[in-house]
Order: sequence, then C-alpha cells, then structure tokens
Amino acid sequence: MLKEQVDVDDGQEEWGDYVLYRDDIPERLESKLSRKRTWRETEGGQGIVGISFHTDAFMDPRAADISSKTIQILGDYEKYTRVLTRNPKLANHYQHSFEQARGYVTIGTSVPTLDEDAVSAIEQNAPPVESRLDGLKEFADAGFPTFISLSPTYPSIDSRDQMETLLKKVATADPDVIFHEPINQRGANFQMTVDAAWNHSHDELGSQLAKIRDRDAWRRYSLKHHAWVQELGDKHDLPVHLWPDSRLMSIADGAVEAWLRKWYDRQSPEPFAERPTPSTPMPKIPDEVGSLSL
Repeated sequence: MLKEQVDVDDGQEEWGDYVLYRDDIPERLESKLSRKRTWRETEGGQGIVGISFHTDAFMDPRAADISSKTIQILGDYEKYTRVLTRNPKLANHYQHSFEQARGYVTIGTSVPTLDEDAVSAIEQNAPPVESRLDGLKEFADAGFPTFISLSPTYPSIDSRDQMETLLKKVATADPDVIFHEPINQRGANFQMTVDAAWNHSHDELGSQLAKIRDRDAWRRYSLKHHAWVQELGDKHDLPVHLWPDSRLMSIADGAVEAWLRKWYDRQSPEPFAERPTPSTPMPKIPDEVGSLSL
C-alpha cells in the first residue's frame, strides 16, 4: 500500500509525510460485528477498542469522517471505545457520532509539554496545546468522559515547579483521568524525536533528549517524572495514573520495582466501561526515588 498509493519506500523514515486512508473501515467493521458472537475481554484490556494510538484519527476531515462512522458503529454494537487525538477541536464537529455512542466512548488528547516550540518541532503540523485542551473541555462540558495523556513528558521539564504548571494547565480541561508516561528511548522513533529537535533548532530539548540515550540517565529522568506526577496529583487532588514502561521495571529492583509494578497492575480512576476504580491509596513512593536528581 505504501508504494502503490503514496510512493513511499520506507514507512518509518518518511513517517509524517504520507497518509493511507482506509475508507472502507466502517463498512468492513459493520459486516464483522454483525456476524461476531464473542468478544475477547482480558483483565487488562477488558475488551475496550483503542482508536488512534498509532496515527491520528482526526487529523483532517477525511480521516475524521472514517473515524466518526467507526465510533458510531462500535456504539451501536455496545462496544467500549477509547479515542486519542491531538485534534479534539475537529472531533467536536462530529459530536453526533459520539452522542450516538454515548456511554460507550471516551475521548482524550496528548499533552507532552507547554513549550509550543518543542511541540511544533516534535509533533509537526499538530494543533497547539491550547487548542487541544479547549476541544477536550467542550467534550467534558457536553458530559462525555475524557482523559489526558501526559505523554511523553520531555526531559526538558527539569523541575517539580515546571511539572506542577503543566499539571495545573491540563486540569483546566476537567479530564476524568490524567495518564502519565515519560519518553521511551528505545528504537527508531526515539532517534526521530532527537533528530526533529536538532533539525528545528530546539537545542535545549535536543541536548536533553540526547542525554537520556544513556540508560541510567533515562531511568533517573523517568522515575523522577513519575514521582513528581504522583506527588502533585495527590497534592492537587487530580486523577493521575502512571504508565510505567516494562523496561523501566526490568532495570529497577526492590522497593522501586514494587512501586512501579503496583502502578502497572492498577486500574485507572476513571469511571468508564464498568471497570472497578481503585479502592486503595496510590502506591507509596520509595525514599530512594524521592532522593534522585535529574
């Protein structure tokens, strides 16, 4: 499809310069669900469909039309759906589909930083953070469950005060949950992020990203960001939920590994999809994490 439809030889290297539209998804989905008698539900996933976790389903009107029809069909068949988009402002124009799926759909947006220069460097052509939050707030005000993906927070957020400012800002959108995840420094995607920062002359971010190529530096940064988000979420009574990376757990030990594992196995505090919300306090942050420095 890449070569035939958009003349792309290397999908990873040219990521962001092409779009493959699968216009027949709603029709194929309808046909599939009309015949489907069983629905796989795991303890972690619980049968929830994720839309837009690898690309943006509301990047433009054509994609939004495909996505809105898909959401509507999933709602018709009473399938819970989680939508993530950097363009909730455009999604606002398709509230009729969300309305038809009401009770079965939640929508969220990602916010990695309040530094718009960094956002424009790393997430080229994506809407600014203010627009994302405004669009999400419209959904919350209309009574839809919403979430923020504070992901990935960049290492250029190097103080607790900066993280507090970020959390206070995203809280203005009134989300049901704020997920948090530091950046993952593995693979080609991370290198593309580093290159994007340098190529757009964002030298501070580029330097900070380059530093966490070192595994120990990445570990310290990730643990510190997780701890800040938990502490500040507790301080401001925000519904935070940490997403620890499995590799981070693999290089931790003792109390730190146990802390991360408890978050990994913990349900988020959002009242969505008939899921049980946590009845216990957030896991205690180990003393050794609190003493780390970036």
